[in-house]
Amino acid sequence: MLTLILRRVGFMLFTMLVVSLVLFLLLDTELAGDPATRVLGQFASEHQKELWREEHGYNRPVMVRYFDWVGSFVTGDLGISNRYRAPVAEVLWPRLWNTAILGFWTFALIIPISLVFGILSGMREGSVLDRSLSVTGILTTSVPEFASAVFFSSVFVFGLQWLPGTSGMTDGFDPVQLILPVMVLVVYDFGYVARMTRASMAEVMTAQYIRTAVLKGLAYKTVILRHALRNALIAPFTVIMLQINWLLSGVIVVEFYFAYKGFGALLLEASLNNDVALLEACAMIAVAVAVGTQTLADIGYTILNPRIRFS
Repeated sequence: MLTLILRRVGFMLFTMLVVSLVLFLLLDTELAGDPATRVLGQFASEHQKELWREEHGYNRPVMVRYFDWVGSFVTGDLGISNRYRAPVAEVLWPRLWNTAILGFWTFALIIPISLVFGILSGMREGSVLDRSLSVTGILTTSVPEFASAVFFSSVFVFGLQWLPGTSGMTDGFDPVQLILPVMVLVVYDFGYVARMTRASMAEVMTAQYIRTAVLKGLAYKTVILRHALRNALIAPFTVIMLQINWLLSGVIVVEFYFAYKGFGALLLEASLNNDVALLEACAMIAVAVAVGTQTLADIGYTILNPRIRFS
């Protein structure tokens, strides 16, 4: 187990290093256009641009600037945001925490609901519950977030007038303002995770060792809990870990629609305003989360099924 963890952590660090190099070349070099022009604007004089390049070290070799950037990033110096005129860290971490709150409550609902319905459907393949879950999952997953956000707003904000239409938290944290964003995310992702769980459970229930356990007279509850469930959770576990990365950077539509000050909305703002330092920091955080969750998924494989080994 220790060897597996060390290998996966080493691979994770190598992947992040490669991605950071590609990201730096795409965003912070002449490949994406003149950095001085992007910051100062196209009407700045050539003298102003040259002074800016000299001040920010853009006259140095690319690899020298890259290693300086990586070293600063590791030590927590993420640069200065052009849009907010403040250190990137001061802008980024509060937004990341807001998305973490949104993600926590989303997963707190998605995981138990999806696993319970998926397992029950897989145990009773072809039943009314199974058919209902399939239809519901297809319907909810096929409707994009912006459409369901409009629908829920029309019902609960303008129709019933039960919930606020925005989640800006202008007067401090308000859990009521989280209901609509969480509802949109849960409804969209529930069907995907539930159907993956159902498919995995149905496959395990037809396995030979399950039939053998039943024929030997073991209690059905014991067969499910001790033999079927553990193997059936391997595929859903992978899907759930992937959803963490989706939730971090894929909630741009939801956060923007409800004016929620989260990581996704910040990533959009950085892209629209050519805020290179902020965009680089957001991208590296997203990469770190993606690679980290996959590393945890690989380690989780071994915990759920010790027969699985990674070379």
